[in-house]
Amino acid sequence: MKSEDLETVRMVVHARSGVAVDISKEYAIESRLAPLARRDSFADVGELVQAIRARRDEGLMWSVTEALIQGETCFFRDREPFALFRDDMLPALAARADRPVRVWSAACSTGQEPYSLAMIVDEVAPRFPGLKVELFASDLSERRLEKAQSGLYTQFEVQRGLPIRLLVRHFEKVEEVWRLSQSLRQMVRFRRINLLADLRALGQYDVIFCRNVISSLDPALRGRVLEQMAQALAPGGWLVLGQDERPMGLTEALESISGWDGAFGRNPAFRAAA
Repeated sequence: MKSEDLETVRMVVHARSGVAVDISKEYAIESRLAPLARRDSFADVGELVQAIRARRDEGLMWSVTEALIQGETCFFRDREPFALFRDDMLPALAARADRPVRVWSAACSTGQEPYSLAMIVDEVAPRFPGLKVELFASDLSERRLEKAQSGLYTQFEVQRGLPIRLLVRHFEKVEEVWRLSQSLRQMVRFRRINLLADLRALGQYDVIFCRNVISSLDPALRGRVLEQMAQALAPGGWLVLGQDERPMGLTEALESISGWDGAFGRNPAFRAAA
């Protein structure tokens, strides 16, 4: 790829997602865009990028963006946050019991994270009569959301992180893939959301999983997204970030929660700029 093509791709992705594409990784970029070029009958990736510059086709630019913001995901990825959700968060929230518990999996990719949370809710619900949990999940990619809603996963995907007892309990084999049970699929409501947009209309959540997202963004945008996450937290709520992600130095809207590594709460002293 030519340097101007790489720069075009970088600008297209940044403008739509805030993700900072490393244009030094030319091979990885071209590998991800090559299937898109073939699908749309371009001779190669260079011709695809030339078409973007010439036509400014918004649909094509979103396809490029979605191809380059693919994130790593699997069931129960980094098990500690899920143990925290099962053993600490849900019991504490169940004790309130005055309203449904609202949980949001932001940047849910192909659905493994919210379905992992749903499996935990299904498992612990008998211990807490009256507990009602509303599970929401969002992603920027329509294609990934379509896969998530289908509940269909390959053998490779269910082998990554999913205990065999949960595979047997919640999935059935359908030809060459595994299909998640309808009851579990119905527990999660999916929606396409851009985390760079104004999120105030989404309301507030008791738990937000937003893992391995902040670190992929342009550093100039990280504080802004974290502040939106803080505003979306209900009083006493938890924001769960990735293993190596911390809000310190990016915003004062969040504070550490003692004894909860990787989970952060809303800083009551913080006031967002008008």
